[in-house]
Amino acid sequence: MKSLSNYGNRVSGAILAGGKNRRFPSRKGFLRVDGHTLIERNIEVLNTICSDVLINTNDPELYFRFKVRMCGDIFPFKGPMGGIHSCLLNAKYDNLLIVACDMPFLKVEVLSFLIERHLQFERNDLPLATIPIYNNKFQSLCGIYSKRLISLLEDHLIKNKNSLSLFLRDVEANFIGEKEIRVLDPEGLTFLNVNTFEDFIFLKLKFPNLAFTS
Repeated sequence: MKSLSNYGNRVSGAILAGGKNRRFPSRKGFLRVDGHTLIERNIEVLNTICSDVLINTNDPELYFRFKVRMCGDIFPFKGPMGGIHSCLLNAKYDNLLIVACDMPFLKVEVLSFLIERHLQFERNDLPLATIPIYNNKFQSLCGIYSKRLISLLEDHLIKNKNSLSLFLRDVEANFIGEKEIRVLDPEGLTFLNVNTFEDFIFLKLKFPNLAFTS
């Protein structure tokens, strides 16, 4: 895998933490695994890959202590598409690695692979997005997005077309097949998330040696 220096000034990293938390009783990014919040863990992972890292949140006061740039939604209450749009506008570089705040097991190897697959094309032919597939689903909250998507995202958001999966099909994203992903992450740990309290209990049972606390 390429080191941070090889990506140079081409990829920023962003953590989406702007959701309403409707299905979880506390802020998911502040769940702890072995004493460290998910936000802290994900910032650390992104810092190994990207020289520019930011958090998308509409409650910045909660995240000041992490000393990371932040951006709020320009189109609020639009779900992940609104967060991705804001992050693209605020990213330092032309390409953006997006992850969600509630993913406890991000693998550097998988994220680096996605970046490499996105950047393997000639600069003028880079895809608008590079998205992995796992369990036959688009893992759209763990992918690479280009700033060239900004106007297209704005058009969809203004029209209240907020389905990220449909958007990615419309823009003919570069999808990475599950077979390739499983070589690096056979169990798909990178894509596990804590979307509901049931997910939280599942992870506690699946990984009894890790201390999951809310």
